[in-house]
Amino acid sequence: MATVADQVRDERTARIMLSMIADPDDAMTGAVVYQVGGVETLRLLESDLRVPTLGETEVQVWRSRLTPHLNLGVLATADAHQQRRLTTLIYSDEHWPRSLADLGPRQPYLLWTKGATSLLSGSLADRVTITGSRAATRYGEHVAGALAADLSDEDRVIVAGGAYGIEGAAHRGALAAGGHTVAVLATGIDQRYPSSNATMLNTIGDVGLLVTELPPATPPKRPFFLARHRVMAALSGASVVVEAAHRSGARNLVNEAAALGRPVGAVPGPVTSAASYGPNDMLRQGTASVVAHASDVLRLLDDQTVPVSRPTTANEFAPTSRRSEPPVPRL
Repeated sequence: MATVADQVRDERTARIMLSMIADPDDAMTGAVVYQVGGVETLRLLESDLRVPTLGETEVQVWRSRLTPHLNLGVLATADAHQQRRLTTLIYSDEHWPRSLADLGPRQPYLLWTKGATSLLSGSLADRVTITGSRAATRYGEHVAGALAADLSDEDRVIVAGGAYGIEGAAHRGALAAGGHTVAVLATGIDQRYPSSNATMLNTIGDVGLLVTELPPATPPKRPFFLARHRVMAALSGASVVVEAAHRSGARNLVNEAAALGRPVGAVPGPVTSAASYGPNDMLRQGTASVVAHASDVLRLLDDQTVPVSRPTTANEFAPTSRRSEPPVPRL
């Protein structure tokens, strides 16, 4: 009996479908895709063959969770997205950011984009992530905007999440300076969240880059915000926290950056300000370096470089036969 996977022949379509049925940073799906690629992952979902890296119980859980969502409707929607010429990047594309390889099995299946995908290529030191509290103070927004503007003057691309507060200030600082900025979304590429930042996000899509792991029409959910932190950290040679409260989500991004071996900077703030607790605490614990000027960030970026490209082929993951143990290439 023919399966849905039998009708999927190319890696891009397979990864589009995976982004529609599996959440970002799904550990089981990521492990399988990392080993065998998207096309073979779909085939393994619909078969009873052994799945590399997963134990028997894990395979049963994985299949019971995802297989019910794998149907011809998903395939038709994936085809429709491509006919609409929505831009996607997969590992074999020229502008796929090679720094995402540092995430290993946690790499995105693909990226949906709007704008200048060339901002994701080149050296890791070309990009810096700026993050912090949504409930930012005027001090924090001023510092974030000034840092972004000064780094833009040094031809650095500003990466942030398009949120209220510090991230919005960083994007606006880069735009005002005529620089480049990338917004990593926790929604589908056609959604604008928060809605009050819609004008700014639309501008970024026109002159910079919007990027997300999530398929079109996907609304925001808390797990998506947490998952995107690993992408924001991996895209940049350094991450800077301007303001962050005691339990701010920015601390999660810092942990992701540290796990990748990326340097972290923090902007000190008044000890009387709750918004400065996070950066001050990082500096006290020695998990971040002091950032007061753009030159401090440039020093953090000094040794962060990655190749512009790597050899690959479009059919890198294509199995050579229908045997139960397919080849095990890695990204």
